[in-house]
Amino acid sequence: MNEADAIELTYQAIWTTIVAAGPAVGAAMIVGVVIALLQALTQVQEVTLTFIPKIIAILLVCALTGSFIGSQIFAFATETYSHIANPF
Repeated sequence: MNEADAIELTYQAIWTTIVAAGPAVGAAMIVGVVIALLQALTQVQEVTLTFIPKIIAILLVCALTGSFIGSQIFAFATETYSHIANPF
């Protein structure tokens, strides 16, 4: 394995992490912005108000996109392990 292969593997690992975490992070951001707007409009400044809606949104998104996330991680793992048997 040379430097280019190591950099490519690192790039693929980072991209897989971003793609796998993207739906949950996106849902948390959207719910957080909506709750923040509601808090600003009603002037209710309760810090713990955002936790339960965010947790529910993240669990729902993970349940809906779990197969996609799993397939992305599986594809990365399969490609990485294939390089063990057949070097770059």
